[in-house]
Amino acid sequence: MKILVVEDEIALADAIAAILRSEGYSVDTANDGISGLEKAMSGKFDCMVLDIMLPGMNGLDVLTYLRVKEIEMPVLLLTAKSETDDKIKGLDCGADDYLTKPFVKGELLARIRAMTRRLGITPDINPKFGDITLDMKKGELICGTNSIVLGRKEFQMMEILISKSGQNVTKDDFVNKVWSTDDESAYNNVEVYISFLRKKLLMLHSKIQIKTRRGIGYCLEVK
Repeated sequence: MKILVVEDEIALADAIAAILRSEGYSVDTANDGISGLEKAMSGKFDCMVLDIMLPGMNGLDVLTYLRVKEIEMPVLLLTAKSETDDKIKGLDCGADDYLTKPFVKGELLARIRAMTRRLGITPDINPKFGDITLDMKKGELICGTNSIVLGRKEFQMMEILISKSGQNVTKDDFVNKVWSTDDESAYNNVEVYISFLRKKLLMLHSKIQIKTRRGIGYCLEVK
């Protein structure tokens, strides 16, 4: 899969490119809106990471032009934390998702996987944390030579935990992304499925554990 990164902060663009390349993606970069648009119009890319604040032509104008030209390449917008209005405008302009700066590596990768999966682009990498790997095609959790099939909700929850790279995941995060409801039973189910995942990590003899942080949420840690 080939990804275009359009970001005017050269150090950040290079860092994102390095993260993506380390996961097996082919990456090209552009540091202004005009050159970014030219590359995006080439038809060579499967996905684009696009900053909003760009010299020459801002990201929203780049995105609007692409959609007017019926280029349906998935676009992940990068926004500053205070740019709430721009997030809304970006989604209205045709962005597939957005990511707020600063972000962690795992979340960037998870959003790209989710975005391309929705549009039928098969991911060619499997998310990892410590000694565990998620097989995106088989729906399995793998540790060394051992593997176990996860249920759909178990798989979604583990993907969220791995995407956070050791950061906290709240019950609200799980409920909103896995159950898509605020029903009280969904909150109770979070603890049940966390218990299922803990048992499966033990069965795999993994060194990874799911830690509960009272009043905060859950995170993956190495024992």
